[in-house]
Amino acid sequence: MKPLSLLIEILIILGVTIKTIEAEKHNERRKERNVTTQVSVNQTQQFLSHILERRKLSKVISKKENLLDEKKNHHKIRIKGIQNKDLLKRSKNHLKTHAKKNFTDEGDQLFKMGTKILQQSKSQKQKAEAYLLFAKAADMGNLKAMEKMADALLFGNFGTQNITAAIQLYESLAKEGSYKAQNALGFLSSYGIGMEYDQAKALIYYTFGSAGGSMMSQMILGYRYLSGINVLQNCEVALNHYKKVADYIADKLEKSEGIPVEKVRLTERPENLSSNSEILDWDIYQYYKLLAERGDVQIQVSLGQLHLIGRKGLDQDYYKALYYFLKAAKAGSANAMAFIGKMYLEGNAAAPQNNASAFKYFSMAANKGNAIGLHGLGLLYFYGKGVPVNYSEALKYFQKAAEKGWPNAQFQLGFMYYSGSGVWKDYKIAFKYFYLASQSGQPLAIYYLAEMYATGTGVLRSCRTAVELYKGVCELGHWAEKFLTAYFAYKDGNIDSSLIQYALLAEMGYEVAQSNSAFILESKKAKILEKEKMYPMALLLWNRAAIQGNAFARVKIGDYHYYGYGTKKDYQTAATHYSIAADKYHSAQAMFNLAYMYEHGLGIAKDIHLARRLYDMAAQTSPDAHIPVFFALMKLETVHMLQDILLFNFTMRWKWMKLDNILGPYWDLFVIGLIVAVLIFLLRNRRE
Repeated sequence: MKPLSLLIEILIILGVTIKTIEAEKHNERRKERNVTTQVSVNQTQQFLSHILERRKLSKVISKKENLLDEKKNHHKIRIKGIQNKDLLKRSKNHLKTHAKKNFTDEGDQLFKMGTKILQQSKSQKQKAEAYLLFAKAADMGNLKAMEKMADALLFGNFGTQNITAAIQLYESLAKEGSYKAQNALGFLSSYGIGMEYDQAKALIYYTFGSAGGSMMSQMILGYRYLSGINVLQNCEVALNHYKKVADYIADKLEKSEGIPVEKVRLTERPENLSSNSEILDWDIYQYYKLLAERGDVQIQVSLGQLHLIGRKGLDQDYYKALYYFLKAAKAGSANAMAFIGKMYLEGNAAAPQNNASAFKYFSMAANKGNAIGLHGLGLLYFYGKGVPVNYSEALKYFQKAAEKGWPNAQFQLGFMYYSGSGVWKDYKIAFKYFYLASQSGQPLAIYYLAEMYATGTGVLRSCRTAVELYKGVCELGHWAEKFLTAYFAYKDGNIDSSLIQYALLAEMGYEVAQSNSAFILESKKAKILEKEKMYPMALLLWNRAAIQGNAFARVKIGDYHYYGYGTKKDYQTAATHYSIAADKYHSAQAMFNLAYMYEHGLGIAKDIHLARRLYDMAAQTSPDAHIPVFFALMKLETVHMLQDILLFNFTMRWKWMKLDNILGPYWDLFVIGLIVAVLIFLLRNRRE
């Protein structure tokens, strides 16, 4: 393995100093995002020099031994004691193998320790400790640790982002058969980040990655075959790739390991990003805590839920979740009782698995008619947890909860009819309940609907529908956690780190990531791509997002063709995209743009009446369009009136049609300015 120089560089980059922080854990995490802690330079240098000396010594010894072996091979002499020499050589080789095994075992142990710390980490300090262990394990040749280090370099997790070093490490790992490295090299080749832009090579890397077991490569290939990106569009091949990933995700979801992740759109107004509804602002969180302490039951339950699964940017904290649920349960909240039952049923650090406690709290909630409590009792009877298996009782409770609209109960009913558990198999009824649950976003219901469409079970087979459903399930994978880290990196000003994470998710087919990546690229703040490549790449990503139904992206494509960003100016194509956005998505911006093009005859036949109609439609569609539409119509009517007067009285004297030549190409802006000035003058005179 040749990554010694890389590992030394990684360790220098990764070095972190552990500082004591006494603020609350939530405040610590939010404030620490801007801070990359660093270990003292002297300590790091001593550690590195020790490694370097040890590795150099090892190389010298190995070199001498190789020379000695070569000499022995060149001067083989048959003597009677050759058996003894062979025995000595075998003993020596055995000692070497044993030492190497101990070295490998130590690396594995360090990697496991680092992984455990990382999984339990709630602060930057703990994460830094984990990555130091990964660095040591990587130096000992642990491939998994090296993968972690390469990812850290690529995404800039704990220090300066170094894509060149990451690529060298990935290439070294790929030679060892690492499917994660192959996936990463495919991704970098597909964007031309740090490597030559080569879609053919990217496809080869993804193919090898998927063959090696990379779920991300499987998902990328599924999306490519679904959309026909550099491959022939093939629904069946896409179905095969997506199904493998969906099976993996469904297995995790059945074990309650799936955690929903908020996907923030950067295309929203900048002033709204800091208080995005997808991420709970620190001040609002403090206010909610105050209300909860003052006895607001609804807020107590909400905070308990957020901490239970770690949503809205909050840490997953079972102790805090149980604390708020208990407070709300004492106040009589049936939802809180049901969630306490759920915690005891699944088991965690704050509430160890206890079927009796789960039954107690579920019963308390069910007696109040709570759907979650009824569903919980159904689960206990269905799986025989703390009570004998009783499908009839389970069916009864699931039906009661489903009637109240609880999607998990609807899914369980569908599953009972799908599998024939306690009832006769009935795929039509199963489909009905799966569909009802899927409308509320129940992921397992979506998965089983996909299974039914893929196999034609109880419904007419539809490859396209099955793929779309599988894709929705696949997007719940743990890799979606990068949405949060990418968003916080963007907020903290780490544009390159944010872009590289969004770009990877975009490659996997996430529409939100595609629009976010395009948004960052068109801002030209990123440094990991040449500026001349940014607009073409942004146009490509806007196009992919538009195909997936993003109206804003469709308007953006129109803008790019109108102004000639990343492509040639093409008013006709721009008008086509604006028309799609206006007709299909009722976009006020698209209507306004299209009206302007009809008014001036840009790429389409000039039509003042249609322009006037589109301006009115834009104003009716969005309140934000009222003022722009008012000025546009004022200008249009004024120009139209002046044009009529001048053409009627002074047709021969005034050459109205040559206004562009006389006043310049932006004469209409001067007219709008004149109208505004007249209005201000009239308003002032009226006040006086």
